[in-house]
Amino acid sequence: MEKPEQTYDDYIKALTDISRAITSDLFIEDLLKLIVMVTAKVTGVEICSLWIVNEDEKPPKIRLKATQSISPEYIKDRALNLDEGVVGYVATHKKPLVLNDVLESDRFKEKEMAKKLGLVSMVGIPLITKDEKVIGVLNCFTATPHEFSETEINLLSVVANQSAVAIVNTELMVKTRVIQEELEARKKIEQAKEVLMHNRKMTGDEAYGWIRKRSMDSRKSIREVAEAVILSNEIFNNESSS
Repeated sequence: MEKPEQTYDDYIKALTDISRAITSDLFIEDLLKLIVMVTAKVTGVEICSLWIVNEDEKPPKIRLKATQSISPEYIKDRALNLDEGVVGYVATHKKPLVLNDVLESDRFKEKEMAKKLGLVSMVGIPLITKDEKVIGVLNCFTATPHEFSETEINLLSVVANQSAVAIVNTELMVKTRVIQEELEARKKIEQAKEVLMHNRKMTGDEAYGWIRKRSMDSRKSIREVAEAVILSNEIFNNESSS
């Protein structure tokens, strides 16, 4: 990973490139993919991957969410408990873990995959948020024996922490967008109900039932049906007044 001619300035440039990528305005899947691609490129590792903790599962699991590798052996859907493997250890202990040879480590569980892909050394870095919560793990593998230097670990730790902030912010933006869309949809549905209650002398429940049935029959969302009701009423009123 670290070449002899690499200098401190090289790492500053690498960190700048990664920071620029991480702060891009992207959806979460695209953000994760960009993080591993840029990190792998600027560090020169064989495989870079991001595992994210899913607390919706009981018990919580940590799942592989992004990698720049195209190998079928690596990109398959994988999940571990938080007390399993290297990623589980890193997530639980909240500190980096370096393995000089993954085949010699009892903690590394996927030795057959490592043999097929020619993976030798690795480092796992926790993604820690501002409130000291671990939300995932950044893994980097090399194809030749490698002793990760303190500089390299510090670089990847900064990347991981920046990634954690970006992921949390992106998830927050997505949740905010969903909430806004839900509120807007409710407004449209209420408007449509009022139109039906006035024009067809329906009760509120009857109006909502009418909208819901049209939604199911037409395979359109309830919001789309509500918007159609509102639009048709506006067109009718405009024609009546002209």
